[in-house]
Amino acid sequence: MKKMKYAIVFLLFIGLSVSLSAKNYPKREMRAVWIATVENIDWPSSPFLSTEEQKAEMVELLDSVKAYNMNTVVFQIRPDADALYASELEPWSEWLTGKQGVAPSPWYDPLQFTIDECRKRGLDIHVWLNPYRAVQNIDKATSAPNHVSNTHPEWMLTYGKKKYFDPGIPEVRNHVANVVSDLVRRYDIDAIHMDDYFYPYKIGGAEFPDDNSFRLFGQNFYPQNKEDWRRNNVDLIIKQLHDSIKSINPSVEFGISPFGVWRNKKDDPNGSETRAGVTNYDDLYANILKWQSEKWIDYVTPQLYWFIGKEVADYAILAKWWAEHSYKCPIYIGHALYQIDPESKDQAWRTSDEIIKQLSLNRTIPEIKGSMHYSAKFLKKNPLSLKDNLLREHYRYPSLTPVNPMATPVIPEPPGEPIIQKEGNDIVLSWQKSENNNLFVIYCFKKLQRAKINNPDKILSVTSWQKLLLPAAAGYNPAKYRYVVTALSPTHTESNPVKFKK
Repeated sequence: MKKMKYAIVFLLFIGLSVSLSAKNYPKREMRAVWIATVENIDWPSSPFLSTEEQKAEMVELLDSVKAYNMNTVVFQIRPDADALYASELEPWSEWLTGKQGVAPSPWYDPLQFTIDECRKRGLDIHVWLNPYRAVQNIDKATSAPNHVSNTHPEWMLTYGKKKYFDPGIPEVRNHVANVVSDLVRRYDIDAIHMDDYFYPYKIGGAEFPDDNSFRLFGQNFYPQNKEDWRRNNVDLIIKQLHDSIKSINPSVEFGISPFGVWRNKKDDPNGSETRAGVTNYDDLYANILKWQSEKWIDYVTPQLYWFIGKEVADYAILAKWWAEHSYKCPIYIGHALYQIDPESKDQAWRTSDEIIKQLSLNRTIPEIKGSMHYSAKFLKKNPLSLKDNLLREHYRYPSLTPVNPMATPVIPEPPGEPIIQKEGNDIVLSWQKSENNNLFVIYCFKKLQRAKINNPDKILSVTSWQKLLLPAAAGYNPAKYRYVVTALSPTHTESNPVKFKK
């Protein structure tokens, strides 16, 4: 608790000291980071950490997210038909404890812990699931007895060194939908998020071995139209997941982060001016544009992991292409922090300026509502002064999560009138919670300033707490400032402001 208080004081001094204009900084913009758990990429750093060490690492990581003025984390909780949360449907992940099926000891629920810590910091949390990968490496992995590869081997296909669910089997789609429904029912999450792995990336000289299910379930597609059948299978799971989520909680969003190229223009007049060797439509059987146009997904995050000017896949061309094909579905671009490297073979990545240029371009395209960055460990590594660059150029101030027009809105009541009082040696601003208050936004103005909440430079803090510690520094007088509190609903709708009255 003491550590959190200090963090709040620090934020307050920033808010009071900033004098630059915020008119070019958006008040609402998606700023997210992916937290990858598979193979211990981001968290936990090792599968052999204690519970307290795991918690400490997550807290440090979430503090980094706030220090970058981001507002959302995308937390991978199901990398291989396993769970980094308490599930009766799938076993505990080996990436958490070193052995699949073994719970943390002392026991805790990492997802619930992360949700609680996110809310304290005013962060949204999207839970990231891999729908169809089941075993990461068949030569090394030892699956738990209750893992689906053991309980339903008839659902599995081996391709390369991995095992995958067969997307053509209806029971497979039902199982994935049950896992998603369980999450939406039990956890206070903002979105279900899936990436580019539907049908696996192709292995040269090897065909994905789904002939049996094609014969059994191909119906009108068999025998000539196997690729259309595969695309239809993925369409079916996307529609089923959308319907499952919305039937339980219409406010929870469903987002997809596809490979960056839908189709090349040489293969489809509606495609992009690219020469990508892999595309969503032709290789992964993911027809993203259909899902957007049918409103089966609430946002799309194309993984544009290339630099501006790359010959075969130019970031600038693709960002504009996705914007032109949004079908009013919000677009949050996926950026490649991992590419920043002083020894990169591509000169563009030898500084962190490439990310800055990409964000600058994004802000000229109205359909692009923000960004997601891969991956979280690079916040701590801060490659080539990335943090300084971001905070100076684009993330100077906090930014609230965008309201998503695709989700059913929840309207919040204004919070109770804030009051200032002493608690021991502390000066505390506090307020009461009202209906549909999920988070609170605290704004700070100098006494003579108009209390207009449209600029992000006035945001002092975003939190689920109902109090905020004010500075106790010598010479600080809270009477010289005006404080305004608003509430955010679960769909990020902001209430009318409530002012502190002396």
